[in-house]
Amino acid sequence: MIHLRNFRPALFALAISLPISACLAPGSAAAQNRITRPIDESEVVTLTGNTHPLARAEFDRGPVPADTRIERTVLLLQPSPERQKELDALTEAQQNPDSVSYHRWLTPQEYGSRFGASPADLARIAAWLESHGFSVETTPAGRQLLIFSGSAGQVADTFHTEIHEYSIDGQAHIANTQDPQIPRALASVIAGILSLHDFRRVSQIRTIQRIAEPDAAHPENTQGSTHYLFPADYATIYDLNPQYKAGKNGSGASIAIVGRSNINLSDISSFRSYSALAANQPTVILEGANPGLVSGDQDESTLDVEWSGAVAPGAAVKFVVGASTATTDGVDLSAQYIVNHKTANVMSTSYGNCESNMGSSEMAFYNSLWQQAASEGISSFVSSGDSGAAGCYGGSSTSASGTGVNGLCSSPYSTCVGGTEFNEGSGTYWAGTNGAGGGSALSYIPEKVWNESGKDGGSGLWSSGGGISEYYAQPVWQKGVPGATSNNMRAVPDVALSAASHDGYLICENGSWWVIAGTSAASPSFAGIMAIVDQKQSGAGQGNANPTLYSLLEASTKPFHATPTGNNSVPGVIGFIASGAAYNLATGLGSVDANLLVDGWPSAGATQPGFTLKPSVTTESLLPGKSATFTIAVTGVNGFAGSVALTAKTPSGVSLSFNPATVKAGANSTATLAVASGTGAATNSVAITATSGSISATTNVSLTVLPAPTLAVTSASAKVALVQGKTATVAVTVATGGTYTGAVTLAVTGLPSGVTATWSSNGFSPSGASSTVSTLTLKAAAAAALSSTTLTISASGDALQSKVPCTVQVTKAPSVTVAGHRERP
Repeated sequence: MIHLRNFRPALFALAISLPISACLAPGSAAAQNRITRPIDESEVVTLTGNTHPLARAEFDRGPVPADTRIERTVLLLQPSPERQKELDALTEAQQNPDSVSYHRWLTPQEYGSRFGASPADLARIAAWLESHGFSVETTPAGRQLLIFSGSAGQVADTFHTEIHEYSIDGQAHIANTQDPQIPRALASVIAGILSLHDFRRVSQIRTIQRIAEPDAAHPENTQGSTHYLFPADYATIYDLNPQYKAGKNGSGASIAIVGRSNINLSDISSFRSYSALAANQPTVILEGANPGLVSGDQDESTLDVEWSGAVAPGAAVKFVVGASTATTDGVDLSAQYIVNHKTANVMSTSYGNCESNMGSSEMAFYNSLWQQAASEGISSFVSSGDSGAAGCYGGSSTSASGTGVNGLCSSPYSTCVGGTEFNEGSGTYWAGTNGAGGGSALSYIPEKVWNESGKDGGSGLWSSGGGISEYYAQPVWQKGVPGATSNNMRAVPDVALSAASHDGYLICENGSWWVIAGTSAASPSFAGIMAIVDQKQSGAGQGNANPTLYSLLEASTKPFHATPTGNNSVPGVIGFIASGAAYNLATGLGSVDANLLVDGWPSAGATQPGFTLKPSVTTESLLPGKSATFTIAVTGVNGFAGSVALTAKTPSGVSLSFNPATVKAGANSTATLAVASGTGAATNSVAITATSGSISATTNVSLTVLPAPTLAVTSASAKVALVQGKTATVAVTVATGGTYTGAVTLAVTGLPSGVTATWSSNGFSPSGASSTVSTLTLKAAAAAALSSTTLTISASGDALQSKVPCTVQVTKAPSVTVAGHRERP
């Protein structure tokens, strides 16, 4: 990679230490419409931080053809600031045992309803895109993304940025030339475009070497001074065997793997067979087209699937394959699919890119996605990277300048997994030959920071990624941890597992045995351990693992192997040192004793006292000026028997009162919901919150303010000429609207003497918005008085009346001449 020191998007400050009283239980108010003005294409705003830093003039080779397909582009949406605060409070409360929201996870649909864009806003954005010729493919359940396809010409027309070709270090790329623009009317909902370029996420994988030919017997784990890891070795080194013997192997739990290449399922069968693991094939899910076997990425996919299932051999591994398009990375598509379908309760991503290369939209995409995952109970693990402290470079680079960390794992809502290296010294930790299942490790092996770079006797920059985020504030659960001092910014990684080629992982790919290394192996391995935690917790997801991991530093028996020595310095960059402290910026909390971790993980069983709210209705529909009553039942949980205070948050023009306003657990309160006269029609939610000390619970009732009924009558003619002895007609139109119901009665008053009126239809019953024409026939008697009279035409119904004047001019009948005499007809 090339490091770009001058590209430094604005910092994201993450507020996650909100008071528990701010937390919302599932069922909070639905998203409100925020696109409230006409979409004026001439009034635009710029989406800053949406241009790749390598899309520079010196590399520019001109525009791509206008018909170049730009497929599956991801439009990133954002919640309102108020909803973001609610989401921050919720994800904190979900990890707080004292909150009634503790481990009460959302479904993707619930997340979308509460924190995503409103259906009306989504429809307006989709219509805007379609008006420019794009096809809108899908809106994922979380309603914070919109996926669409079109052409480079349509991108230029719609977003005011061209797609150009670039040549960088002999490689061809395409990218947008400048930050896109959107109509100002959409700016409150649209945060950015995930990518309009083909600079891909980087696999965090170490060099691969084939050590056995197809169909050969699996290799010896010990070959001289070199050792290879089989699942049986892992179980010994990281103390998994006690869990396996107790029947805890991930059964009933699930792991989702992010991938962008397919795999050979026969390799998984061979790997498990040679490793003495029971047959348990992964489920392959295609997110879009099947990319087939992609060179390089196949290695990553095979490693992640085989080793997540090796550590948790009973877990259901679900491999989601996202095919990359011209401007969208398959990694991004796969990751969002997993979260928006809640494919599994644990997921692993072994790809990355440094923060300063990603831009504001890419950073916001992953922080938002991982927070959504946390709210759904998904534990997300991400590799920290393989280039030590120089995270903006690849591991194979020979030298670097400047520090950086992986922007896919620096979000506090993901668990960043670094790498360690076994440090055998003069000890005996390996048997001379393979044992059962290929194992040859004898016990836990001391570890140091993984560093096989040119700075530490190896080559390139191969070392454990770690350092300080430039974007995210340090979360509360990391503050005060010895060794985690980082200028109040997020420190990564969080944990680590073996990643060195010194004792590389064995995988089976295309029928051959290969040795592989890197934090790409550490992340899916830790995901396997987390699946066993889930099984121990009755199969329940645990959400963001970080708050619990750091809290285990206070356990009487800590499950971590703090890293005593080593650093992640690489040629050109001074990194960070491990000295045995509880935390360091190269391996985080260190590796784990999996048996202690699983047994020490706190039970998610709800033991804290609390309460729930249940309204007798979930929806209400009211006209302006009307009211309705319903009851709120307060039920104590886990022995709670106190009183709670009820409050409400209502939209403008709506009030909600309680009788009584303070109610004891087990009792009801009567709620009166009222809509003021003149309130406009809308659908909103009324949030009802009960509070007792530091405990709170919130529910909501959806309120539709109905449009008031309307009635209007108009006459086709303001003046009618009526001849004595004749008839004349007037077309009268009755228009109803809103919630009009019932019959319409037509009448005419003020008729002059000798004139009568009849209607072609009367007493008809329109419904809602309707327009009905009735013909008024006026008839004048032969002797009707000559006059000019203003009549009043009225329409009445549904307690409404509308009137319109109409002037009738009664004129004398013309004379008729018969045989020289003029007579009246």
